[in-house]
Amino acid sequence: MLRTDAPRTEAPPSARLRWWTELPLILLVYGAYSGGRLLARGDVSTAVDHGLAILRVEKFLFLNAEHPLNRLFTREPWIGIPADFWYASLHYLVTPAVLVWLFRSRTVRYRAARTWLMASTFIGLIGFTLLPTCPPRLLSAGHGFVDTMAQYSDYGWWGGEASAPRGLGGMTNQYAAMPSLHCGWALWCGVMLWMYGGTRLTRVAAVLYPLITTIVVMGTANHYFLDALAGFAVMGVGLLLTRPVLRLADSLRSRFGIRPFAAVPEAPPGAGSSIVSAGCQTSPGERIPRQRKVPATPGTAEPGAEQGASPTDAGDGAPAAAR
Repeated sequence: MLRTDAPRTEAPPSARLRWWTELPLILLVYGAYSGGRLLARGDVSTAVDHGLAILRVEKFLFLNAEHPLNRLFTREPWIGIPADFWYASLHYLVTPAVLVWLFRSRTVRYRAARTWLMASTFIGLIGFTLLPTCPPRLLSAGHGFVDTMAQYSDYGWWGGEASAPRGLGGMTNQYAAMPSLHCGWALWCGVMLWMYGGTRLTRVAAVLYPLITTIVVMGTANHYFLDALAGFAVMGVGLLLTRPVLRLADSLRSRFGIRPFAAVPEAPPGAGSSIVSAGCQTSPGERIPRQRKVPATPGTAEPGAEQGASPTDAGDGAPAAAR
């Protein structure tokens, strides 16, 4: 009996995503994130009250790790300065880099991963709106926190307004501390690297990146520990909403006939066959078909074939000899 072995391949997605449809969507969500932070500005007294309430809860639960970390970052510039650069830049570099990597090399997984990130970001905006929170660095000096980014501002592009470049502090909402999307996005990046990285190095990065980010946001006095936990919780809720959001998007797309990306056409019957015109056959990857006839029925010799010809002589795509 004749048998040919085909390599297993992952089934292609039903639709191929295009960067020129994805990029505006990503920019739209990021614009909503940035604009939402500005629109959600609460009055300062309410934000301070929320920050002090979080601090009291942490002290009651013995979770107040911000003070010792902040003192360490303040006392040791070789720790505090790199931490400030970490806080001010990686949040805006690593997350887009992971998105691009998924888009290019893990296309089948990209849409769900992107939807998870976006859903979680919108939930975070709700948190900024409902719970404006003063970060530790903006509390009065009597609470024992030092703004390390203001202390080391001569080493970077930021001023006294967290990670905002000098002169642009008025364009940010400094009371959008709860939840910490720095930590939430870092967790998302870690999960993506762990699941799809495939190497020991990416596994190590998957663990270290969210862990170090959590330490950095507390040591620089930009977030409380409960802010970080809230950021992780927001990502969990976003993950639970991913499938419903995808189903809703597909339903709306079908109802309104929207086609945001080009569909992959189905192969016509027989398109996967290696038979070409005049009975010639091509082997996988062969551009010019060799002149060899396909036997009409399994087990019969090809007309005009030389006796004793080996399968190697017939080409890579020739079926194995009948046994």
